[in-house]
Amino acid sequence: MKQYSLKYILLSTVFTTGLSTGVSAQDVPVETLPHDTLTLQTCLDIGLVNNYALRIAHNLEQVSANNATLANAGYLPTLDLSGSYRGTVDNTTTTLRSTGESSTDSNVFDQTVNLGLNLNWTIFDGLNIQTNYKRLQELERQGETNTRIAIEDFVAGLTAEYYNFIQQKLRLANLRYSMELSRERLRIVEERYRIGSFSGLDYQQAKVDFNADHASFLKQQEALQSSGINLNEWMAMPRVDAPLCIKDTIIFLHDQLNFDQLWEGTLNTNSSLLKADQNTTLAQLDKKKVLSRNYPYVSLNAGYGYTFNKYDINVNSKRSNLGFNGGVTVGLNIFDGNRRRERQNANIAIANARLQRDELEQALRADLCNLWQSYLNNLKLVALESQNLITAKENYSIAMDRYMLGDLSGIEMREAQKSLLDAEERLLSSQYNTKLCEISLLQISGGIFTYLQ
Repeated sequence: MKQYSLKYILLSTVFTTGLSTGVSAQDVPVETLPHDTLTLQTCLDIGLVNNYALRIAHNLEQVSANNATLANAGYLPTLDLSGSYRGTVDNTTTTLRSTGESSTDSNVFDQTVNLGLNLNWTIFDGLNIQTNYKRLQELERQGETNTRIAIEDFVAGLTAEYYNFIQQKLRLANLRYSMELSRERLRIVEERYRIGSFSGLDYQQAKVDFNADHASFLKQQEALQSSGINLNEWMAMPRVDAPLCIKDTIIFLHDQLNFDQLWEGTLNTNSSLLKADQNTTLAQLDKKKVLSRNYPYVSLNAGYGYTFNKYDINVNSKRSNLGFNGGVTVGLNIFDGNRRRERQNANIAIANARLQRDELEQALRADLCNLWQSYLNNLKLVALESQNLITAKENYSIAMDRYMLGDLSGIEMREAQKSLLDAEERLLSSQYNTKLCEISLLQISGGIFTYLQ
């Protein structure tokens, strides 16, 4: 499996560089932020540096990188400097063997001072050190994979919210247009009501319809503002309620996706599959750690020290030692009672890791198939609803002409207007649903970074 694409490497470089330099939208005054020129690329660029989840993921990746060292694996020796002082005060009774005479000394004060530099180095422990180092390196790679997963989730989430914001803007425009149509109808009915052409019921119904459309418009303004807040939150802007002005005005659809290419990309670059492979590798390394206890271990110790003794009643009043000491320890753990159980559990862990990987691959295949069918179906709906919208506009135009001539009732006119709004809503929903399927397909297949181009 190909682990990392060049695109991801470049992205990680930009992301980590931005973090290391401390450049973020948090440091830029709100009034100077590019709210009038925001594109999807701009939003992603800001969010890649600012987003809190990404910064946390990067910090955790840095921790795993810091842990992957020779010293942490146990390759390097340890060097300790130690010192101690010990004093004793005793009452001593001494009996000579030859004469049997005894003598007693009170408050005998003996002193000992130790100062030493000690080196301990495990030369070999059944490949446990080498296995530890490989495990730490694999955890470092998994930290990178976790960061990649966080970035992919971020790109997918922000892109979906970006196009949701466009959807809400278009829906607001549709509702504004519908409200203007109702306003014009109310104006016509009001004028004709005054001259007696329309009844009071027609006037009241037109007024009710206009108020209903106005209320829908106000609610949609709230939905648009909520989407803008969510988008600012994804970018971790200092003011989540700051107004947004998006450059794009349509939901652009990528209708040239290929299922076989998507599945091949999933097998080669999907982050979750890569992490599952890494979990299998870690389980295999854990088994090697258990097996390493079947081999002997060799350790080296050496030191350089100074010892000073002072005696109150000894033949020698003082004694000092200064010099080197060293030794080699060789051992073999013959039996500890747990080795067989741990080996069996390690084999089970490896089998489970492989099964989880196969289960994940099957789940990804199922998700890809479901999303692919939904993607194709929504593309057909987009084409169908586009034709329906053209028909609904023509139908409304004819209805308006008949309504102006007095050949159509207000209720029928309202139905034509509602059909037009419904057609616009269905087209917009199918476009956004297609975009969501597209985003999910690209995320599963490892192509989500397409939106960064």
